[in-house]
Amino acid sequence: MKRVIIGTAGHIDHGKTTLVKALTGFDTDRLKEEKQRGISIELGFAPLELPGGQKAAIIDVPGHERFIRHMLAGAFGIDMVIFTIAADEGVMPQTREHMDIIELLGVSQGVVAITKKDMVDEEWLMLVEDEINEYIGKSILKGAPLIPVSAHTGEGIQELLEIIARLAAEVKEKPAFGQARLPIDRVFTIAGFGTVVTGTLWSGQLKVGDVLELMPAQRTVKVRTLQVHNEKVPTAYAGQRVAVNLQGIEVADIKRGYLLATPGYLNPSYRVDTRLRLLSSSSRSLKNWNRVRFHLGTDEALGRVVLLDRDELLPGEESYAQLVMEKPVVCHKGDPFVIRYYSPVTTIGGGSIIDAEAPKQKRFKEDVLDELVMKEEGSLYDVILHEMESNSESIFTPAELARKIGHVEQDIKDELQQLLDDEKAIAIKSGEYISIYGLNLINEKIVATLSDYHRQYPLRQGYPREDMRSRFFSKINSRMFSLIIKYWEEAGILASSNNHLRLASHQPSPGDKESQIMDGIMAMINEELFTPPSLEEIKARFKIDDTDFMEMLAYLINAGKLVKVAQDSYFSSQAIEAGREMLGAYFAQEKELSLATARDILKTSRKYALPLLEYYDRTRFTRRMGDMRVKMG
Repeated sequence: MKRVIIGTAGHIDHGKTTLVKALTGFDTDRLKEEKQRGISIELGFAPLELPGGQKAAIIDVPGHERFIRHMLAGAFGIDMVIFTIAADEGVMPQTREHMDIIELLGVSQGVVAITKKDMVDEEWLMLVEDEINEYIGKSILKGAPLIPVSAHTGEGIQELLEIIARLAAEVKEKPAFGQARLPIDRVFTIAGFGTVVTGTLWSGQLKVGDVLELMPAQRTVKVRTLQVHNEKVPTAYAGQRVAVNLQGIEVADIKRGYLLATPGYLNPSYRVDTRLRLLSSSSRSLKNWNRVRFHLGTDEALGRVVLLDRDELLPGEESYAQLVMEKPVVCHKGDPFVIRYYSPVTTIGGGSIIDAEAPKQKRFKEDVLDELVMKEEGSLYDVILHEMESNSESIFTPAELARKIGHVEQDIKDELQQLLDDEKAIAIKSGEYISIYGLNLINEKIVATLSDYHRQYPLRQGYPREDMRSRFFSKINSRMFSLIIKYWEEAGILASSNNHLRLASHQPSPGDKESQIMDGIMAMINEELFTPPSLEEIKARFKIDDTDFMEMLAYLINAGKLVKVAQDSYFSSQAIEAGREMLGAYFAQEKELSLATARDILKTSRKYALPLLEYYDRTRFTRRMGDMRVKMG
């Protein structure tokens, strides 16, 4: 059965609450002060069963100008409106402000209930109907049915119910798939159950046992029980009024304006990019950096308006604007919002969110405005490609793109497949994508870095892989960086060994001068195989500075000509093999080898024999047992 949320709207004392009671049997004024003063102060809620069995929920909003912020909290998320105008007063100030809000939120389905019919005669009623027809004809509810009713006598109530049922059947349901989002409008405690929050579920589903994220506090909570229409249910769907009994949090830690969402779906932000419209009825313009009150869902925040393409927005005009908040807000691309002037507090405009996590934007920049046009009006294919190419070093999952772009994940997957087919993106791993543009930029940076590095250090085997990632690509984790390197290795562009990167075409190669010096070094080291000269002795003979000398040593090690057996202790590979053969011959006759015996066999001193034996231990040629060594294998 279709899920429908109906909101009331209208001037104070125009009979909204009384009409809701006549329609549902529920009195939505629950506060003592509301009873005493005879006006609605807080939001009220009531289930409604329509002719034919359709179930809906009514949100009854206050009409007093002092409680417009409460009205706004209830108006977000409604599917249709019962707009009340009293027959004895006609169109009044909050009639107009409520209509402005309904228009800004895009609520075009509704019925106009002319209340208190019993308080006027037929002639007066006809005059009021003419006034209302003229007013409504210029509003978003143009063409909506007008039904005179009396909540006291019951006249017109059944006809109103039938019209509501007809309009409800035309409502387009909110998506019950995808990520869940429930703005919180009430928080209270029930003895024996604990913390309960209520709200209108905007998207997705909630199930008993679900783990959710409380935003913007970014705290994890668990759903203990759910109620819809005052009945316990295992699952609540988008488009329903829901009461959620939460586990793991106290009432004091939750405020109206917070929301429950699928973990990781939304992020708090101090800046949002928008298309902003100033109402034609606004009595004042909006200037850059004006302070405003921002309303979205059940939340209200103070912020400043940054007009991106002008200095002043006049009534009836639209502009791209960034709103800079004084506290973090949580929203999603496409969300409608309303702004009210900071002081005096009046509704002046609203619009829709284009980027819910916007960077700081510069004014009067064509590239900024072009990007906003793309994000707002581009096809899903173009928007995904733009997002991926704008964040060229990022690797995305469909879920991440769905959150950033504000679209259904399955549609994102379909467009990603088209991007793959068009060779605009690549699946660097199953379910993880990067744009070809971004992949090429990464490659260009790596190739340029390695080219410079090879020129500067021609003897080195390559650039340390992790240093490359952390210095130039810190946004990419090690796992993803390895996948990117593997892609370019398979393409024959890069090569890697021993956690070093090099161009596939590069081989460490000394020049004639370096070759001559290194031949001399090896000859010097091989003069006495088991008593090699110290590094200082080698440098002194060949007059080499420290940097060049260490480069040559590294090259000789990588080339397999030299072996570092300990700190500042180097033997030629020829000595290593000769020693292995000599000790092997000894082990053919004896089971154990002492350090002193090894020293004598190699005709060297303890200074050289000890590090060499420890090297043989590490390479598993020998194994130390107490003061002796035995042959492995």
